[in-house]
Amino acid sequence: MAQLTDIVKAYDVRGIVGDQFDEDTAWALGAAFAEEVASGPGTSRVVIGYDMRPSSPSLSGAFARGAASRGLDVVVIGLCSTDGLYYASGALGAPGAMFTASHNPAAYNGIKMCRSGARPIGQDTGLSRIRDRAQELLDTKAWQLDGGQPDGGRPRTGSVEEQDLLRGYAGHLRGLVDLSAIRPLKIVVDAGNGMGGLTTPAVLGTRAGLPALPLTIVPLYFELDGTFPNHEANPLDPANLRDLQAAVVAEGADLGLAFDGDADRCFVIDERGEPVSPSAITALVARREIAKEVTAGREATVIHNLISSRAVAEVITEAGGIPVRTRVGHSFIKAEMAANDAVFGGEHSAHYYFRDFWFADTGMLAAMHLLAALGEQPAPLSGFASEYERYVSSGEINSRVTDVAAATERVAAAFAGRAGTEVDRLDGLSVVHAGNDGSGPMWWFNLRPSNTEPLLRLNAEAADAQTMAALRDEVLALVRAS
Repeated sequence: MAQLTDIVKAYDVRGIVGDQFDEDTAWALGAAFAEEVASGPGTSRVVIGYDMRPSSPSLSGAFARGAASRGLDVVVIGLCSTDGLYYASGALGAPGAMFTASHNPAAYNGIKMCRSGARPIGQDTGLSRIRDRAQELLDTKAWQLDGGQPDGGRPRTGSVEEQDLLRGYAGHLRGLVDLSAIRPLKIVVDAGNGMGGLTTPAVLGTRAGLPALPLTIVPLYFELDGTFPNHEANPLDPANLRDLQAAVVAEGADLGLAFDGDADRCFVIDERGEPVSPSAITALVARREIAKEVTAGREATVIHNLISSRAVAEVITEAGGIPVRTRVGHSFIKAEMAANDAVFGGEHSAHYYFRDFWFADTGMLAAMHLLAALGEQPAPLSGFASEYERYVSSGEINSRVTDVAAATERVAAAFAGRAGTEVDRLDGLSVVHAGNDGSGPMWWFNLRPSNTEPLLRLNAEAADAQTMAALRDEVLALVRAS
């Protein structure tokens, strides 16, 4: 019997298919999800999508039956990206569930859930209640009962219908960024056998019946295959970018794009085959979105997490926007987006959030902004992006420690009282040296614990490589001291 505390995480559901996650579990989660979201005003239906993993159709089908057993009508949109599911939730005004394990290996599957209008569901906003109710249904074998009635379900069983919303999704994104007049660009796109193989030809090509754009797309691994025969669909791992980097150079392309398995994140490679940091993309897109708001006479707030490059806040301010710093994690970004009516938000993990997309994240829309910005001027991406790559970053470095709290305090004590520094505990330990008082170049670091393992995650940045390396090594030595 499944124990849902093992697979229901802070923001979603993820588990090994067959061992931790089966159709009975999916049914129970579908019924519990319907009970949770049915309390919303006017809620009479839910929308369900799924990725290319072999288990996704059967698991999503069981979830649909569970939701229908609680009286809600179900709209199944079939194969889609996660941001395609968010589009459906916003366009249909319905709660949604996306079956995907994102970048996890092939043995996994999972669910990302949202309320109507793509509003997120996490542990503190309903996911824990869904987990507990689903566990009750599993423990009582409720899925074996007709229509869910004996265990308190509604007397009516909802309908299940299919709709294809791919053209609507593609058309909505096309309406937000006009690429029709940019200079011709050649793009290599690595879909990693994930859902980018469906969405890229629809949005940037003509598969959805939309007009052709001045783009030549060179496809890598567009075949939908949830066994990931070429490489894992996790662009955060540099090993999974090597094929794209080589292809960009070999093809003489203007840039490369890499999507993760559910195609909600997008990573960028320049014409030299070098990665462009997500912080640089955040800054670039922020400038475009701020300009649109300023032109319309509106105030523009942009959200960024605290391990984004310092350049992000600088660019936001220079462009006339208001930067708001928040904790790491999409639930925090989305909450701040809504609270501040922010036009845009970005994370170091290549998640990009847009007010015009129901405050939800969509890597494809960020990619379109990049294509528009690049195509509106003549410089290559490496030169164009250098304006946003102002500092030297360590990337995220994980250290396994026996006592996370003690290691953190050891670092805090070592840096306490250093000239020109500021310390905060918004998310772990952050120490910032602005470099404005003549005491040396700018640097900062953040040290924060993992939510699930005895790990400390270090991110450091400085004005130059030497300062960054010295800072990184000093903090790591303190963290790993016995």
